[in-house]
Amino acid sequence: MWDIRVAAKAKPIAMASPLPPSCSATIFCPNTSLMTSTSSVTPFFIKKFKSQKPSLVIRPKQGFVCKATNNNDQNKDAMGKLDRRNMLIGLGAGGLYGTAGLETNPFAFAAPVPPPDLATCGPADKPDGTTIDCCPPKTTTIIDFKLPDSGPMRTRLAAQNVAKDPVYLAKYKKAIELMRALPDDDPRSLAQQAMVHCSYCDGGYPMAGFSDLEIQVHFCWLFYPWHRLYLYFYEKIMSKLIDDPTFALPFWNWDAPAGMYIPSIFTDTTSSLYDQYRNAAHQPPKLLDLNYGGTDDDTDDKTRIRENLTTMYQQMISKATSHRLFFGEPYSAGDDPNPGAGNIENIPHNNIHLWTGDPTQTNGEDMGAFYSAGRDPIFYAHHANVDRMWSIYKARGGTDITKKDWLDTEFLFYDENKNLVRVKVRDSLDESKLGYKYQDVEIPWQNSKPTARKSKNKRKAAVSSADLTSKFPATLSETISVEVARPSVAKRTTAEKTKEEEVLVISGIEFAGSEMLKFDVYVNDDADVLSGKDKAEFAGSFVHVPHRAKKKIKTNLRLGITNLLADLGAEEDSSVVVTLVPKFGKGAIIGGFKIELISTT
Repeated sequence: MWDIRVAAKAKPIAMASPLPPSCSATIFCPNTSLMTSTSSVTPFFIKKFKSQKPSLVIRPKQGFVCKATNNNDQNKDAMGKLDRRNMLIGLGAGGLYGTAGLETNPFAFAAPVPPPDLATCGPADKPDGTTIDCCPPKTTTIIDFKLPDSGPMRTRLAAQNVAKDPVYLAKYKKAIELMRALPDDDPRSLAQQAMVHCSYCDGGYPMAGFSDLEIQVHFCWLFYPWHRLYLYFYEKIMSKLIDDPTFALPFWNWDAPAGMYIPSIFTDTTSSLYDQYRNAAHQPPKLLDLNYGGTDDDTDDKTRIRENLTTMYQQMISKATSHRLFFGEPYSAGDDPNPGAGNIENIPHNNIHLWTGDPTQTNGEDMGAFYSAGRDPIFYAHHANVDRMWSIYKARGGTDITKKDWLDTEFLFYDENKNLVRVKVRDSLDESKLGYKYQDVEIPWQNSKPTARKSKNKRKAAVSSADLTSKFPATLSETISVEVARPSVAKRTTAEKTKEEEVLVISGIEFAGSEMLKFDVYVNDDADVLSGKDKAEFAGSFVHVPHRAKKKIKTNLRLGITNLLADLGAEEDSSVVVTLVPKFGKGAIIGGFKIELISTT
């Protein structure tokens, strides 16, 4: 049954008025005697103070938050909606603060996530409630990243083809063998490289200036660039160890039928590429399920391949129509982590982690938990293909985010010479400038458009759109169907669709970070039999890989439905029926539902 828990209404708070270019204003800083003219504001640090946490959606975190005062109200709405940080000064990034509605305001400040301070690194949380030290070696010397000089272009090969190249395979095995042989405190060792993922993903680093917030590179727009840079330095370490500047990682080509298996190069138990903690039931010739829901079913291979290819079409074409949908939700300094994952991170990235990890281990090690995933060499091949999706997205006409909060976010990685390097997201945008490319292989999913059932016996909503706010938040413990109103019943033109994507938002998804979690989402589906994953009625899923046992996670799921509505002939309907089907996990709290239009850039 549904456990209904109604949230108390938050009392609105007054927001700072915008400042037109001609006005003067003074910034007052709480708990300090400092006042400064807006024309001379520069980034600086203030001694942190303990902030109060009233039950409001918008609240300051630890750090330095200032509000601008303005006696002129005539341009009161010019700035648009402010986020909870109002104006955040500090963290040394400079520039304009690039959240929606603030880009053109001269008094908004940039707040990219700063690099971690290694001195503040602490124990990371394992899903079982224990902790692990994932902190890197300490150093006081940091160098800024420079793009490599032009040299030989490294080509990342499809893993299923590597077995046919004994020379390359020998180099790959040797590189991993040498990484395994390095002392555990050497930042180039496989052990330390695995800890890089652990510390950034399991609460090892507090955010500079916000000691009660962690740095998290999943469930947000940092997912692609952080992992690209992580693989770049990992690959350079391997190349240096075997003294071959042309060496490149392979990619697990799981988006094509030939690669929908654990590649054979990772199954030789005598090889350095082998990891003992993988699902024994998923060894070749078991076909990979890109929609894996925690248990294996009896779907035949032909249907599985069709569903896998349709999933890729949906994630890379139908639903990859905006920056927010492809990359994930914005995440800046002072923000709570986990605002929302992008398409590929959610499916199939998370599913493959869970499908590969060993379910007999306490936390699904190695691939099935973030803290341990980097111990398995297949992890890096998996993420090489995730990175390849970013390249394909751009080759198909997709663009990168232009907001400075994204471009100027900084990370720290150790390089092949054991130097600690500070690198920005903007350094990751062009893989060719990083010196690598991907082998050209078939991309069969580009023609795998889903088909619609258009059932005459559609599901009825148990909760009407008028009752959503009174019935939610609620715990998802069984299949439920709800009516969600659409913003307009007018059929949109192609130009309007190009400008704005219609998006189903499932908000306030709250659950224990230690839990595996998956629920499927359907729109206007049949009342008796749910559609297969190759049908247009299947809108997507929410999938979570366990981490952070000591913390509740609260996030959102956004699913593009513009193409879905067209396929179902529902573009002029006033509402749709959304069905949630829990697949595994103890049940998430669902905060609410809505459909909105978002910019495609």
